[in-house]
Amino acid sequence: QVEEDAIDLWNWTVTKHIGSVVSDEQRAKLRFVACRLVCLCEGNDPSEATIRRQILMSMKTGKSWIDIGKPNLADGFLEIAVSSIEKLYAKLLKRSDCEADIHEHKVDVEKNLFKVLSYQAESALAQGDFQKATMCFQRCKDMLVKLPKETCYLSILCYNFGVETYERKRYEQSSFWLSQSYDIGKMDVKYAVGKEMQAKVLRLLATAYFEWDCNLYLDKALKAVNLAIQENLHPAGFFLKVKILLKSGASDEDINAAVAEFLHHELSLDFCLNTAKLLREHGRESVAFDFLKSVPERFESSPDLGKITLLHIEFLLQTKKELLAKQKVEETIIGHYTGKQLLPEDLNQLHLILWDKAAKHYEAKSYSEALHWYNYSVSFYTPGQIDQNLAKLQRNMASCYLHLKQVDKAKEAVKEAERCDPNSIFTKFSVYKIAVMEKDTEKAEEAVIEMGKLAEKPSQHEDKLSMDKNMGTNLLSLAAQIALENEQHMVAIKALEYLSEHLQDYHQLFAALKCLLRLILSKIMAENEQKRDEDVSSMLTYLNLAHKKLAEAFTEEKFVGDVWVHEAHWFRKVAWNLAIQLQGCPEKMRDFFLLSFKLSQFCPADKAVLMAQKTCLLVAVAVDLELGRQATLFEQTELLTQALQHLQACKEVWKVLKLTGDFARDPTDTLLLLYEFEARSKLNDPTLHNLMESVWEQPQTDVKTLEIIASLAMESPAQYPGLCKKALKCALNLLRKQNVFDAVKFSKCLHSLINLCLPTGLTDLDACVLHEVWDYFEDALSVVSGTDAYPEMEILWLMTRAWNTGIFQYAVGKYKEAEQWCGLGMRFLNHLGSLKKSYE
Repeated sequence: QVEEDAIDLWNWTVTKHIGSVVSDEQRAKLRFVACRLVCLCEGNDPSEATIRRQILMSMKTGKSWIDIGKPNLADGFLEIAVSSIEKLYAKLLKRSDCEADIHEHKVDVEKNLFKVLSYQAESALAQGDFQKATMCFQRCKDMLVKLPKETCYLSILCYNFGVETYERKRYEQSSFWLSQSYDIGKMDVKYAVGKEMQAKVLRLLATAYFEWDCNLYLDKALKAVNLAIQENLHPAGFFLKVKILLKSGASDEDINAAVAEFLHHELSLDFCLNTAKLLREHGRESVAFDFLKSVPERFESSPDLGKITLLHIEFLLQTKKELLAKQKVEETIIGHYTGKQLLPEDLNQLHLILWDKAAKHYEAKSYSEALHWYNYSVSFYTPGQIDQNLAKLQRNMASCYLHLKQVDKAKEAVKEAERCDPNSIFTKFSVYKIAVMEKDTEKAEEAVIEMGKLAEKPSQHEDKLSMDKNMGTNLLSLAAQIALENEQHMVAIKALEYLSEHLQDYHQLFAALKCLLRLILSKIMAENEQKRDEDVSSMLTYLNLAHKKLAEAFTEEKFVGDVWVHEAHWFRKVAWNLAIQLQGCPEKMRDFFLLSFKLSQFCPADKAVLMAQKTCLLVAVAVDLELGRQATLFEQTELLTQALQHLQACKEVWKVLKLTGDFARDPTDTLLLLYEFEARSKLNDPTLHNLMESVWEQPQTDVKTLEIIASLAMESPAQYPGLCKKALKCALNLLRKQNVFDAVKFSKCLHSLINLCLPTGLTDLDACVLHEVWDYFEDALSVVSGTDAYPEMEILWLMTRAWNTGIFQYAVGKYKEAEQWCGLGMRFLNHLGSLKKSYE
């Protein structure tokens, strides 16, 4: 049952081989299993059929392992095959009665043994066992006398061994196998591999000798290649012979003789040209030229004749025979117009040769010579022909003319380029260069704008290979450089503006922005106000772009480093300096200060940077508040809200900055308080009272600050009389406590407090209010009585307000109150100086 299943598995594997259902490795594994199972079922006395099956299965399994590159697994099965062949032979001899039967059985067995030995040789070679491989091969070779039909198989097997060892650079082994292949191929003409195969074997044998040691095995290599040529006239044989002769350092006469053989056989033009190139590469110039001169006669009617001309020109240029090369080119031009036209592909190749030579002269600054070679190329174009390559050619010529200061000729060349290819960025660049040279600013600017447009959508034609994503920006960078060198600053600005929008490289971008900012700064100094405003706006745009790109650079880990910090400092300082210069334009000053703050966030937060940040934000808040005082209600709300945002950022900076040193005399805390009070009071912010609670508790709040708070509390749209009154009272208390009493300040605060509590013109006043105000007047009277420094006009004002309050009371029939207030006013009269008589 096991044997039957194993045979079914084997047959199934064979059928699946046709449809490639299983892979080679899977097939080898399936055969392995089936073969092993069959061997296990052999028994003590297997039948002839069983042994034959084992031989077949063992051979096939061994070959499968060899074919998938696992020859070590094949050896066991091949040994089983040999053992089974011996068993079969013994069994056949037992039942043979006559000599004829014995001979037939022997031939039958030897066929299988031959195959197994060839497989063993193949396995041994794959495992690097050259000795075993040769031993197995030799037994196969000895058997060819009885098996002549296997001659071709063994010859090809040896050739394959030769190829395999050659590829491994085992030249000695390779030469052995190839020699054996050739010898076996000669043993039986009837079953030989054929002359072509023999020639192939000999060529590889010659190559093996050549690469093994050309000097030592020169004779053997030449003998092999000569035999190959005798066997089969193949171009590869002739070519190899020349290679061997060249490598061995043969004389020109010997090489000439070898090359002369070519002309007696039908060889292709490409083969002849490759031979000429080979001769040139090995420094045999005279032989190469002589051979090249003899080739045209053989191929006179060939349409590929131009290839010979091209190679001839190339050789002349390579050997520095420029004058002869020019003559050859001129002959070709004449021939082109007299019936010997070059094929399109040959003509294209000639253009490349001419352009390459011109480019070398251009690099060497030999512009006249470069033009000479470009003119040769132009000669192949017909008048009026439109060709993008011609446009490129004309641009190259224009560059030469410009270097030679021949502007008119350059303009003609560019005009021709525009006719052929008007939408090329390179053509526009040529137009641009001439415009700059002629100081035609308008035309140069137009060209830059066109270049910018074209750079955004790369050309689909002649320049598509070179017009990569950076080409447009590279050309515009060059355009800016040319403009600067020629002091065409307006043109340079146009080019740099485009670059600043499109450059991807951060180093290049920041360099462009710096240059742009410097140019516009120098330009602003000589401009009228309207134009200056435009440029200031542009600078704001550029600095915003710098901030955006710095943010991108710092997010890319590979770019983080001191270089970007340095850039951030540069742009921060520029924004700061511009803000300082724009003090007459508060809005723009604020924008530049804010930009300086944003840019400074990319810098290390040392004391200097923190101080600058604080100043930037304080100024921004101050400007927002100032603009808010003059704005409409809606605009004012936006400005005040914005001011609070900047103020919060400033508080954070100030908190960190105070940790770096002593700032006792710094007024920042007071400014932050006043700015926040103004913004919140005008926004009617409910948190205003919480803010003021902390102020009332601070003993260090000065009189001036309290006066300003009082003023702001009543500045429209703010309306906080209670806060105003409290601030003024606090200010009066502080003034009383001062060592040196300031009567003038006291008088002003009291004046404001009385005005707040006792509005002018009101007659119906609450008794509580009058009582409170009476106390203020009493305070004033006590101070006036105690000092001569109280301003006389303030005493007069107090007297008048008290008197008028009494009159108002009198008018409404409150005679008692009227007498009190009028009496109070008369008490101030005694303290008047020169004005006393006027009011007495």
